[in-house]
Amino acid sequence: MTSTSELACVYAALILTDDDIQITADKINSILGAANVTVEPFWPGLFSKALEGIDVRSLISNVGVGGGAPAAGGAAGGEAQPEEAAKEEEKKEESEEESDDDMGFGLFD
Repeated sequence: MTSTSELACVYAALILTDDDIQITADKINSILGAANVTVEPFWPGLFSKALEGIDVRSLISNVGVGGGAPAAGGAAGGEAQPEEAAKEEEKKEESEEESDDDMGFGLFD
């Protein structure tokens, strides 16, 4: 569960990022002071250290973007290729299982 102090620091960091200001503990404290929000003293320093060297804008912009997922759609005729690949994988899996049986011992023997 997220604490109020943590959320306050997140919002302060987002405000600083939106204004293109470097995120530091002092600047987070000044925003929190202007908003009349009191937090435990370790939160601003923790957030400034955690976000040091991080491009927060790109982090926010890329939320939910998967790195290895293929794009939906594709070229015409692309529908048959995944089905063929799946059939080939099934054949490979079956042959691997069969080869284990040929070793003369099984899991429950």
